[in-house]
Amino acid sequence: MFFLYNILLVLASQLVKVLALFSPKIKLFVDGRKTVFDTLAAKINPKDQTIWFHAASLGEYEQGLPVMERIKQEFPKHKIVLTFFSPSGYEVRKNNAIADVTVYLPLDTKSNAQEFLKLVHPDLVFFIKYEYWLNYLNELKKASIKTYLISGIFREKQAFFKWHGGFYRNALKTFEYFFVQNESSKKLLQSLGYQNVKISGDTRFDRVVSILERDNSLDFIQQFKDNTTTIVIGSSWPKDESLLVNFINQTDSNVKFIIAPHNIKTEQISNLKTQITKPTVLFSEKEGKNLAELQVFIIDTIGILTKIYSYADIAYVGGGFGNPGVHNILEPATFGIPIIVGPNFSHFAEATALVNMEGCISISNQSELNDAFDNLISNEDIRHEKGHICETFVQMNIGATDVILRHICNNSN
Repeated sequence: MFFLYNILLVLASQLVKVLALFSPKIKLFVDGRKTVFDTLAAKINPKDQTIWFHAASLGEYEQGLPVMERIKQEFPKHKIVLTFFSPSGYEVRKNNAIADVTVYLPLDTKSNAQEFLKLVHPDLVFFIKYEYWLNYLNELKKASIKTYLISGIFREKQAFFKWHGGFYRNALKTFEYFFVQNESSKKLLQSLGYQNVKISGDTRFDRVVSILERDNSLDFIQQFKDNTTTIVIGSSWPKDESLLVNFINQTDSNVKFIIAPHNIKTEQISNLKTQITKPTVLFSEKEGKNLAELQVFIIDTIGILTKIYSYADIAYVGGGFGNPGVHNILEPATFGIPIIVGPNFSHFAEATALVNMEGCISISNQSELNDAFDNLISNEDIRHEKGHICETFVQMNIGATDVILRHICNNSN
């Protein structure tokens, strides 16, 4: 099976080169990996001490950030090497301030894994949540490099727990310790004979709580809000927007809307704007406008949604009409805001919990969306009650980073 895995990797590496001719995102995936080894050789000396973090994409980066920050404090002489698999993570965070070197992870061939580890020679390695690259794990085990999984999630449907997943199960032997999010993940690992596992919780809670400690002010959002009840729509997709636009156009409530779409391609932003009949402005066109006079603000840029949530009275988080489902609800939750999502949220423990606790409302059609918004807009007490549920839920789940760091620091020698 391992031989077949390597054959498939070679075929995949050739296929993506062809697909890159037709897809800008895949072109970034391919081109970004061409200079990785040169970058590592230029930025890491043989005598440097390093710690390597791997994140699949942007969400995993945010999840691992609290641990990276604490590791940097505890191991100040080490360089932090951060790798991404996906362009949607690397391209957004390639200029981050936490890592000394940020690169794409070369494809998981044996030669790539050997060359990468030769150049990086890490003392510690952290994989965030998931992604189990078998050649990298195999080479890490051969080199006896301490490797940890943080904020891990395991499900019965994964190959580890199938009769045919033996070579995947074998890869788990690389990990010095598993820090998992929940009891079911711990039990699944224990069913394979692993006792080196601890429920730490999800480091994303530590990440979102830290947001409250920074300056979240945005003057242009303050001007637009103008002391008016404001609904912030984050990471919306066209299916979300088709329902949202209908509500925006028909409501006669004194309320403003800020829309931060998941995709900010010019054509899609233009199409969204033309569907809205209320006075609307784009972020890219805001200069010289009297923002207080407008009712809808479309954010056609990235990187400021979290700060915008701090101005929300109600949040709608998109993605719940697609797969795998709803986007990050913890950012609005930490600000104590009631949240509305689409019907597909069951893959996300925090969304499931908040829907069950009634801090978050799940809707599946236009009528349910209209009723949810109308109820929250008209009833300030309900807004505050549901917002308090969300805020309390976040505060009660912090501390995963402390659990991880205590173990690492006590066992780093």
